[in-house]
Amino acid sequence: MSPDVAENSPQSPVSPADSTWECFDVDLSDGVAHVRLNRPEAYNSMVPAFWTELPAIVEGLDAAGTTRVMVLSSTGKHFSAGMDLAVFTEGGLGGASGVSEQGRRNAGLWLMVQHLQRSFTALANARFPVLAAVQGGCIGGAVDMVAAADCRYGTEDSFVCIQEINIAMTADVGTLQRLGRLVPEGVAREWAYTGDRIPAGRVREVGFFNETFADHEALVAGVLEIARRIAAQSPLAIWGTKEAISYARDHSTADALHQMAGWQSGMFQPGDMMEAFTAKGEKRAPVFEGLPPLPGAR
Repeated sequence: MSPDVAENSPQSPVSPADSTWECFDVDLSDGVAHVRLNRPEAYNSMVPAFWTELPAIVEGLDAAGTTRVMVLSSTGKHFSAGMDLAVFTEGGLGGASGVSEQGRRNAGLWLMVQHLQRSFTALANARFPVLAAVQGGCIGGAVDMVAAADCRYGTEDSFVCIQEINIAMTADVGTLQRLGRLVPEGVAREWAYTGDRIPAGRVREVGFFNETFADHEALVAGVLEIARRIAAQSPLAIWGTKEAISYARDHSTADALHQMAGWQSGMFQPGDMMEAFTAKGEKRAPVFEGLPPLPGAR
C-alpha cells in the first residue's frame, strides 16, 4: 500500500480502533479496517454484546469516512459457532423482559429479531466493501453475517452450516433472504433444509466463497492484500459501485439504470479521474481524498 493512501486516511479521534470491545479487535491501517472476532475460547459465539458491538464498529468506521475497505476475520479454530445460548437464556430474545401480556411479549420478540438483523445489515449498508475471511466452521448466525458481506473467502478446511434447522428453528437474521441471491436457489434451499456441513470446495464451487486458501495465515494475508488493492482505488467510485450492484440486485435493469444515471449526475466529478490519469502518466500511485464524514460524526 502506498503511503499516499494513509496521508488521505487519517484515523478519527473517536475511531472504533480506540475503543475496547468484548467481542472484537479493530485495527486501522492505510484505509483498511481489520475487524477480528476475538473470543476463540468460545468459538467466537455471538453473545449479547456482539449484537450491539458489531454495528457500532461498522457504523463508526463508516461515519468517519476514512475507511476504504473492511476485512472481517476471526481467531482460533473456528470462524464462529453462531448464536451463543446466552442470547436465548438471558432474556436477549425475550425482547420485553418483565412483560407478562402475551401480545406485548410477542411484539418484544419481533423488535428483538429486527435488532439482530440490523447488526448484519450494517455490513451491507456501509459505504465501503466488506470482505469476510472464514476459517474452520461458519455456523448458524455466522452464515447470516458473512452473507451480508460483499465478498467471502475461506480456508480449504472450512465449512458452512445453516445450523438453525438442526435445532428446529427457521434462520431469521439474513441467511434465507440473502443466500439465494448469492448461490443458485436450489442450492440455498438444500443447505437450509438439510443443515448439512458444506465443505469449502463446494462452497467455492457454487460461488459463495470467491476463493479458498491453504490455511488461516494464508487466508488473512490473501484477503488483506485484496483489501489493499481495493483501498488504493477512488473511495467515491467504490461507494458508487457498491451502491449500483446492491441496487441492481433488488430492482429491474431499467430501474437500476435510472438509479445509476441519478447517482452519476451528482457524484461523477472529474477530480478523481484526472488524478488517476495523472498518476498513471507519472508512474506513481494515485492520491484520493477520503469520503466525507457522515452527518453527526464526531
